[in-house]
Amino acid sequence: MIKIATAECFTHGEIGRELHALAQNYEGNFGCNYIEAPEKYGNFDYTDLSVTCSLFIPTIEAVQRILNVSNPPKPNNLIKGIKVYDEKGDLEVSKVMAEAVKKMSGCDIAIGTTAGVGHGAICIVTDEYQIRITTDVYADLNKLNSEELFERSQSGIKKTLKILLLFLNKNFDKIESMENVEILKK
Repeated sequence: MIKIATAECFTHGEIGRELHALAQNYEGNFGCNYIEAPEKYGNFDYTDLSVTCSLFIPTIEAVQRILNVSNPPKPNNLIKGIKVYDEKGDLEVSKVMAEAVKKMSGCDIAIGTTAGVGHGAICIVTDEYQIRITTDVYADLNKLNSEELFERSQSGIKKTLKILLLFLNKNFDKIESMENVEILKK
């Protein structure tokens, strides 16, 4: 059994919910909304997955108190406590969030997501790898443009799920061929 945990901001827990539906083999209204034909990624048995937790962590206070990160990077801005970083800061904080949820849950694969100004940042962390991802859509949380923010969120959800399914099927060549994806071996 491979355990997965997520600490999500701009993806609103949708990655964890989708992985749970996939792992449980749910169909219909309770099934997957983003993943179509998971078998096209390879022969991995997705029922061997278990989602330990999927947390929605939009605020700096939640990073500190729920994820137990005593000294997270200081945001460029706060909107009602919601952390707003630039893209470089988001890449760092998504890693911090993934590592924190991995540590607290004891999972095998952890995912952190956060997005302020720029392309949204996602980090997938395992004992052996760190995969750093940015979305294909730019948005600025300070402008509160719901449509742009939604498009960036959708890009992050879809891209993360695709990369995770490729990763589970050990298809590193396809992951490496994608734009704005970096695989680091620990």
